[in-house]
Amino acid sequence: MKPKPEELTEVLRHLSLTTIAQQYEDLGREAAREGLCHVEYLRRLAEAEAAASYERSVQRRIKAARLPVLKTMEQFDWSWPKKINRTQVQDLFRLRFVEQNTNAVFIGGVGLGKTHFALALAHSACLNNVPTLFAQAVEIVNTLSAAQTTNTLSKALKAYVTPRLLVVDELGYLPMDKRGADLIFQVISARYERGTTVITTNTVYKQWARIFNNDATLTTAILDRLVHHCETVTIEGKSYRMKDKD
Repeated sequence: MKPKPEELTEVLRHLSLTTIAQQYEDLGREAAREGLCHVEYLRRLAEAEAAASYERSVQRRIKAARLPVLKTMEQFDWSWPKKINRTQVQDLFRLRFVEQNTNAVFIGGVGLGKTHFALALAHSACLNNVPTLFAQAVEIVNTLSAAQTTNTLSKALKAYVTPRLLVVDELGYLPMDKRGADLIFQVISARYERGTTVITTNTVYKQWARIFNNDATLTTAILDRLVHHCETVTIEGKSYRMKDKD
């Protein structure tokens, strides 16, 4: 017996071909009107399913990345910063540095676009099938500190070490005690040459000891691992958020 349309739909849904299940009748009528061969009809169905599958995977990666907002490079106002290497930033969005396990650090004052670029890079990575996680530095420290007190540090560390791309936002905005500095070091050390780390900070490298409890030895160890393979982007100027208050 010829299968009924509802039976075919059920089979397709069982195979998780939900887009084909939704569109095969409409595309079938379209193919008939255009006189398409069976292969072309099948190709259009497969393309529709592939496109929908890709979009679902992107949404899953964005959700897993925990991006607070979506940003793109196209949204950035390049005319605002007094100093920025636009070519260098645009090259980062080719994501070759992720393939090469190279890090990136955005250094600049408040309101100059550091977090914007970090979020846009994270979003771009999600679009390109790169497992990504975005987190503020203080969030990482608090999470790992809590895990340390409950003897679950190893599991908590894994969440920050595993992603192909880790974005650490606002490093240095709040003071860090010795425990926090040690925990950040563990994250950076574990990711060394195994994954890409993007950091935003308002503190130049020579002052990073202030971030890490004035521990010069620990700071040197962190910088040694982070900057060994790294693109440093320096942004100078006034806060974009204050531009209408002058």
